[in-house]
Amino acid sequence: MRKIILHLHATLDGFVAGPNGEMDWIKLDDEMFDFVGTLTDAAGTALYGRVTYQMMDSYWPTAGDKPNASKHDIQHSTWYNKVDKVVLSHTINDSENNKTTFISDNIPAEIEKLKNKPGQNIIIFGSPSAAHSLMEYNLIDEYWLFINPIILGEGIPVFSKIKETTNLKFATSKIFPCGVAALNYKVAR
Repeated sequence: MRKIILHLHATLDGFVAGPNGEMDWIKLDDEMFDFVGTLTDAAGTALYGRVTYQMMDSYWPTAGDKPNASKHDIQHSTWYNKVDKVVLSHTINDSENNKTTFISDNIPAEIEKLKNKPGQNIIIFGSPSAAHSLMEYNLIDEYWLFINPIILGEGIPVFSKIKETTNLKFATSKIFPCGVAALNYKVAR
């Protein structure tokens, strides 16, 4: 069975975005980009909410083709174009895109079907609304929380819609030169 791995940047006080979705506080560096590349290499499917999907799909398909594309842009663009994408959305359904599946109803059953398909892991980048939907049904298998050295005081929380206690087991951590601490937890089932 494939695992669903959530990759989120968060503040020290537990927010993934500011009150209006601001993410300008996220710190990144080349070492982090390389590290995240190892996570994407193990994933054959990207899962997004509508907002994040539209943001990603407007940039990544051609990001690696630009004359000034960075090593990261080229690598992530190549990965984005080859993987299957799943979007949780009640408002869009682009049946013309054969690499993208849209799920609007019966999320738990549809995600379980997805997890039972053969292939590499499923990774979620950001997408707090999609992550919250999966948390509601305890469908996430592993968390990578990239804790940024900032306190916002308010915003969109990391965790929401939790119906029952979810026990986690610490797996590993990594500190990046930009001051971000990546914490990896696996769901104890």
